[in-house]
Amino acid sequence: MSLAGFFPGLFMQGCKRKTVANQKNMKKLIVKEIHHQGAVDLNLAEKLLESSAEIQFIETINWPEYPYKPEVKFKIAWCQDQILLKYYVNEENILAKETRVNGDVYKDSCVEFFISTNENETYYNFEFNCIGTPHVGYGPGRATRALTDPEILKLIKVESSLGNQPFDEKTGGHQWELMVVIPAACLTYDKDLVLKGIKAHANFYKCGDETSKPHFVSWNPVGTGTPDYHQPAYFGELSFE
Repeated sequence: MSLAGFFPGLFMQGCKRKTVANQKNMKKLIVKEIHHQGAVDLNLAEKLLESSAEIQFIETINWPEYPYKPEVKFKIAWCQDQILLKYYVNEENILAKETRVNGDVYKDSCVEFFISTNENETYYNFEFNCIGTPHVGYGPGRATRALTDPEILKLIKVESSLGNQPFDEKTGGHQWELMVVIPAACLTYDKDLVLKGIKAHANFYKCGDETSKPHFVSWNPVGTGTPDYHQPAYFGELSFE
C-alpha cells in the first residue's frame, strides 16, 4: 500500500465536490502512439520513448510540512498495446530495501503511476522502488486494494540505472533512471483492453516515506489535508492517441 497509508478517511467524503474542484487544476496529457514494426524489447522501447516523447515534470508540493522536492521528470508513450514509461530522478538520498513483489516499496525511493480507465470508479496503482521492485494493486480506494498476481507482474519489463540489488540509504546526491514497459494485459480488470483512443485518468508520483527526507510530490495537484496518493478525484487526464 503506497504512501500516506495511515490517513484513510479522506477518500469517500466529498468526492463529487473534489472532482468538480479538480476540473480547474486538472492537467491533460496526450500519450503519443509510437509505431514500430517487429518486436520491441526493453532497450528498444527506451530508445523509441527517448526519441518520441516529451519530458513531463513531477514537481507539485501538496503538503507544506513535507517541503523537500527532488527533481523528477518522466516520459510516457505507448507502442503495440504497451505503456512505455521512464522516470528521471535527482535526489539527495536514495534507499532500496524492499525486494518482495507487492511489498512496501513506498518506504524506499519510489516512483508511482496510478491510472483509471473507467472515470475514476476504480484504478490501478503501479509502484516501483529505485531498483525496480514492483507493487501493483487495483480497486476503488485505499482500503479496498486487490494485489495483482506476481505471475502477471512478470510481464512488466523494468530496468533501473541503479541495478536490482537492495541497499541501505546512501546520501550525498544521486541521479537515477527507471524504464518500465507495462503491457495492457497487466491491466487485468480491463479484459481485452486496447489502448488506442482511450481517455484515462492518472497521476504520477515520487515518494520516499522512510528516507531521511520524506517527500510526497505529484504531477497533478492533490488537494487533501494530509498526504494521500489514493485520490482519483485528483487525477489528471491522459488521452491515448
